[in-house]
Amino acid sequence: MSDYAKPLPYPSPETQPFWDACKRHELSLPYCRACARFFFYPRRFCPRCFSWDIDWRACSGRGTLYTFAIQYRPQVPGFTPPYVTAIVQLEEGPRLMTNLVGIEPSPERIRCDMPVEVTWEDATGEITLPLFRPAP
Repeated sequence: MSDYAKPLPYPSPETQPFWDACKRHELSLPYCRACARFFFYPRRFCPRCFSWDIDWRACSGRGTLYTFAIQYRPQVPGFTPPYVTAIVQLEEGPRLMTNLVGIEPSPERIRCDMPVEVTWEDATGEITLPLFRPAP
């Protein structure tokens, strides 16, 4: 049993490839071969064209900060305020909800559209979480 105190995801058959890639420190997303676009959250068919011709492809792990909130009160157990919740717009198109790390949680330091890159938090032996930090 891990002493990791934050909430952990429960992978489903649809999301298992995402979590398997995260465990390898790779960001992989579902890709629709019919309309040639990535999408997120994982599901068995494309949310745009409804095609079932889906595979998983590696992503760059780079993007921009779409929006963020600095949390001064813990929203769930295990988080120590202040911390930053964020939505990242990936270079490949989809947006991911995540935490922004590696930067002071201050409105003077964080700005929308800043470049970010993925980093990894090995929460347990089975779950690795993708977090984002400012890109150099």
